[in-house]
Amino acid sequence: MTYGFAPGHGGDPPYRHDRLPMTTVARHFPAFTTVQGYFYRWIREGRWEAMNPIFVILSHEQDRRDATPSVGIIDSQSVKTAENGGPRGYDAGKKIRGRKRHIATDTLGYVVAAVVHPADVQDRDGALAELGRWTIEIVRRSDRAEDFVVLPKRWIVERSFAWLGRCRRLTKDVEATILSSHAWLMIAHIRRVLRKINQTAF
Repeated sequence: MTYGFAPGHGGDPPYRHDRLPMTTVARHFPAFTTVQGYFYRWIREGRWEAMNPIFVILSHEQDRRDATPSVGIIDSQSVKTAENGGPRGYDAGKKIRGRKRHIATDTLGYVVAAVVHPADVQDRDGALAELGRWTIEIVRRSDRAEDFVVLPKRWIVERSFAWLGRCRRLTKDVEATILSSHAWLMIAHIRRVLRKINQTAF
């Protein structure tokens, strides 16, 4: 069983197909090795991470909002990894062996910062140490609540994880390196922001 890019689908994440080679890309793309080379080159140069805030600011200005967000909402998501090696850990709370994604979003749900690391890294060590300087207010679920309760602001970042989850590449971490995992997280978000900009402009 192999996975590859669906021809004619704009380079969407891989889908399952018995006869599709792993190196298949969309027809209008260059050769697979060229695409792969640019992907890793842009990781080394930090281009994926640099592009994200540019498009977020453009979308803010398009909506007539301040370019710089005043509030950030931070949360984490643990996902399983594939059996191709690379850094991983065990999240005892979620009972998941894999990696943990921390993201910080603005009030519109746009990702303004993100970090990926083994799942055994605690939130206080991962999010606060690597996402930058923040004034923290912890939103906790009441111990007396028995049913589902919408927590103030926290639903925004949960919705952002749901949006990112629509990218099939992120449903499971299949990357061998943390850098590649982070790059795909950025790519998924950039794609969503560009779609929003395009819909608003036209």
